[in-house]
Amino acid sequence: MTAGVITYTPQLNALVSVRGHPFERDAFGDVFADMEGVATSFVDQPAASQLMNPDSLAAYDALVLYDMPGLDFMHPDAPGYVEPSIGLKEGLAAALDKGIGVVAMHHAIAGWPAWPEYGDWLGGRFLYRPGDVRGASSPDSGYRHEVTHTISASPNLADVFTPLVEGVDAPFQLKDELYLSNVFEDDVFPLWTSDHVFEDRGFYSASLAVQGDMFSNKGWSHPKGSNLVGWVKRAGNSPLVYLQFGDGPETYSDPNFKRCIENALHWVASDAAHEWAKSA
Repeated sequence: MTAGVITYTPQLNALVSVRGHPFERDAFGDVFADMEGVATSFVDQPAASQLMNPDSLAAYDALVLYDMPGLDFMHPDAPGYVEPSIGLKEGLAAALDKGIGVVAMHHAIAGWPAWPEYGDWLGGRFLYRPGDVRGASSPDSGYRHEVTHTISASPNLADVFTPLVEGVDAPFQLKDELYLSNVFEDDVFPLWTSDHVFEDRGFYSASLAVQGDMFSNKGWSHPKGSNLVGWVKRAGNSPLVYLQFGDGPETYSDPNFKRCIENALHWVASDAAHEWAKSA
């Protein structure tokens, strides 16, 4: 894929919500350090939740979710599910209705498991224990670290989405963690696909891992999953991009990963993306 040209805003301000899942803060911060015209404010959960409302987000052009709130791994029946506050529910819903652009990454798809609308907004669900997903029983999700896989742009992207793949050397390879989880394919527009086989024999049970049995799929089964590792969707009146990439420093330092994030940030903040979200 040949490099494209992106029109940058003079200054894009992004609120980056983090915490809830281990990550290397300095290395992750470096992802954004050299982005042209991008300024970031990193805020840890739970403080970040206090800012997820139209008034607090008025100073920002985009909201980045690299967090995993709503889970209590110290609970006797870990993980315990934590209910979001009424203020957060109402505030984030109002912010999305107003149109704040959102880029959600990696483990964010596991956040707020007791809040069904949250998964609907992001376009999928990663479960740490078996549960109900959209009225149907689902097993816990699967994970697999350090998978080297090839990522391709979805064919026949609509013109409005092409800025999301510009400048990326697609297809490209990443060595990263992958998920076998619930993807709401009917609700999303495919952006990136993986050549990995998303079957339970190649993943480990998240529930067993929480119980202390890491890297095990003993007695665990999961339906074959989607090979989508990036998509676009409408959340309220907001343009939202989810990218499954982003487990650790090796991925953070990859130039194609960085460009995918940079493209997503500028796209969700653009007039074209906002017009698309309001009409989608």
